[in-house]
Parts: sequence; structure tokens; C-alpha cells
Amino acid sequence: MGATAHRATQSARPADIEPSWYVIDAEDQVLGRLATRVAMILRGKHRPEFTPHVDHGDGVIIVNVEKVKLTGRKLDQKIYHRHSGYSGSIKSTTAGEVLASVHPERVVYDAVRGMLPKNSLGRKLLRKLKLYAGPEHPHAAQKPQELTLG
Repeated sequence: MGATAHRATQSARPADIEPSWYVIDAEDQVLGRLATRVAMILRGKHRPEFTPHVDHGDGVIIVNVEKVKLTGRKLDQKIYHRHSGYSGSIKSTTAGEVLASVHPERVVYDAVRGMLPKNSLGRKLLRKLKLYAGPEHPHAAQKPQELTLG
């Protein structure tokens, strides 16, 4: 019998990963397409050593969130609900109202959050997402690379 090479699936370890940071300009970007790309980068699926249970994604900084685009009539028809837990206390707002409010980054945050795992790993990944309504961000120390979406 000949000697067979031992082949095993390689699993990435968190210590082996060198995370990088990307900055994305959300001006005139479609919300859903932007959110899917950001969720993929946060999760680490763009890396060849992707491992589902390990956080080895990169950090993402999104600027100009208030200028994100929604297609069709979603500005008026897409509704966000929140509930305090008390009976009869559900509140609803449209996407247009949220974008025009003090915190327009909540629209992108909710879109990306819905595309990540619903467990402790997903919560950890969301901490690497930084959203800013305007064109400025305070993360120069991370040396983010400009990322353009097609």
C-alpha cells in the first residue's frame, strides 16, 4: 500500500487573522445592494480562509449614509416598527421619516443587521460597523482603504 497524504480541512483561527478596515461612500448607493456587500465583508466571506464560526471579517466605515437611495416607493411604503413591550405601544415610521430624522444611519444599520447571524457572533460583527451621516469619520488611525461598489 502506498502512503496517502493526510488531507484535512483547514480552520482559521482568530489569532491568524489580520483585520483591515474599509471606508465606503453611501452616496447614491442602493440600500439593499450596499447592505449585502457590507454584511459579506463584516462576516469575512470575501476571504479564501472563511470559517463560519470565526470572526475574521474586516471593519467597515460608511459615510454619507443620509444620501443612500431606496428604489421604487420604499421611502413611503417601507415601515419600521418598534415596540416597548407594553400593550398597545407599537410605533411605526416610514423609511423616509427615518432618513430625514436625527439618526439616518438606523436605516443602513437595520439592513445590515438583518443579513448577519442572529447570535453572539452577529452581535460581535456589528460592533465593527461604523456609520456616519456626513462625509467625515474619526477613524484615520485604522488606515481604512477606500472601497468602491460597482
